[in-house]
Amino acid sequence: MDSQVDRLVDKVWGKFQSTPNGSRLLIAVSGIPGSGKTELASMMANRINQLYSTQHPSLPPVATAVPMDGYHLTRAQLAQMPDPAYAVARRGAAFTFDGGKFLQLVQALREQLTPETQSLYAPSFDHAVKDPVDDDIVIPATRRVVFFEGNYLSLNKEPWSQAAQLMDEIWFVDVDFEVARKRLIRRHVKAGIVKDEAEADKRAMENDLVNGREIVDFRLPVQEIVMSCYDPRWDGFA
Repeated sequence: MDSQVDRLVDKVWGKFQSTPNGSRLLIAVSGIPGSGKTELASMMANRINQLYSTQHPSLPPVATAVPMDGYHLTRAQLAQMPDPAYAVARRGAAFTFDGGKFLQLVQALREQLTPETQSLYAPSFDHAVKDPVDDDIVIPATRRVVFFEGNYLSLNKEPWSQAAQLMDEIWFVDVDFEVARKRLIRRHVKAGIVKDEAEADKRAMENDLVNGREIVDFRLPVQEIVMSCYDPRWDGFA
């Protein structure tokens, strides 16, 4: 994995050097649940910031990672759907996200940067209350390299495909479904989403990996396929 990351860091750093000062470099990291995309996006942002700080030690970080989790529909919104019980059971499927709201953020980040450009804000997801928290992630104008991460960032369905068209690159973290299943079981138990491994396995098989099949079957062309391999740091990451 390290050699893959090193190559991607070099690639992104090179693209950033040729990005005009008034523009951002936007990269979408997609993959099925349990693939490791969260950790990859965070790792990439950290590595780019390390490189930037060696050249500009007095300046703020230039890269950030923005998760898609905050774009879950709230439990109240799910309750308004035609079949609320099904919507709750399938939470995490593409139809349980506010893709239009995510598209608006990407469009805003595509706007030309000027001295007057203000910070933008993205929602986070609070696992304690099991709902998004609006405007919880700040994206200052100084963050010119943005790594988005989420299940549906390479999905060839609206509005995700519209957001994908605004990205400079789309990456897909490829993982064996059985490896993902085992990671998801550990993650669900650790997060307290389920009471035991049996319930976690049921959730993984009946929801997470069903979503994973849609993600794989309807994937847009991507610039990079990153092979996920076992890494203790990736346990529990999406």
